[in-house]
Amino acid sequence: MRIRSAEACELPLVQDIERAAGEPFRSLGMAAVADDDPPPLDELERYRRSGGLWVTDAGDGRLVAYLLTEPVDGAAHIEQLSVHPDFARRGLGRELIGHLAAAARAGGLSALTLTTFTDVPWNAPYYTRIGFRALGEDELTESLRNILKAEAAHGLDRWPRTCMRRPL
Repeated sequence: MRIRSAEACELPLVQDIERAAGEPFRSLGMAAVADDDPPPLDELERYRRSGGLWVTDAGDGRLVAYLLTEPVDGAAHIEQLSVHPDFARRGLGRELIGHLAAAARAGGLSALTLTTFTDVPWNAPYYTRIGFRALGEDELTESLRNILKAEAAHGLDRWPRTCMRRPL
């Protein structure tokens, strides 16, 4: 398995990973998350062109995971991290985050940030295990507040969410 930048022709495959990665939410009563559309191709292309779309290639050309990131307030913000369920629990998410951490550190960024569901086992509890901590309301920057507001407008606030940070 190797981590690399996505190619433009692979953007539909990234969408397929997102659809598959959403399915486990259905078992938690979060069908709306499972049914949510993946990021549109133009948005994925914007991330790809800016260097913020990385994929994990299984070695045979199959994409099995991806990460979207962009700088927010001096940190590398993880907009989305998804692993195809057929490849879950193999450390691929951790490897993508490690890759991002090294790139962010080299680029002079101070931390990684993300927003996530607090009660989903493969969300906040997982991120806590790999060094993230939930931020208190008083620690949120205006940009992070805006991200949470946009997620709420999309309906994600129906379930408890948090913003997390991992210093580099």
